[in-house]
Amino acid sequence: MRWTTVAGSLATCAIVSLTAGVPPAHAKNGDTHVIGQGVEQTLDCNDATLIVNGTDNTVNAMGNCWAVTVMGSGNTVIADSVTHDITVYGYNQTVFYHNGAPILWDRGRELGMTNRLQQVPA
Repeated sequence: MRWTTVAGSLATCAIVSLTAGVPPAHAKNGDTHVIGQGVEQTLDCNDATLIVNGTDNTVNAMGNCWAVTVMGSGNTVIADSVTHDITVYGYNQTVFYHNGAPILWDRGRELGMTNRLQQVPA
């Protein structure tokens, strides 16, 4: 009789956890990482986050990016569209985007470094 009670309780917990669901995620798995020096690449953001790390990389991001994060120095990113935010660390970074209204967060400027983050016509 005790096993019946335990099994019934476990079944109830399993049903409740399945019906509760998972909260919707805004970003997608499959973020794109571009790491290196002097890399030139054109890619599809696929509604995920683009992360660029290195020196003198040039990335053309087609489609929509959930977010763009750039670290290092002398990197250039040109994105079709950015949904959530553009965050830049380091100096002499350039991020241009054509569409969207992302939050622009220049962490390099906080330390007196010069970076360019701006919306440009398509």
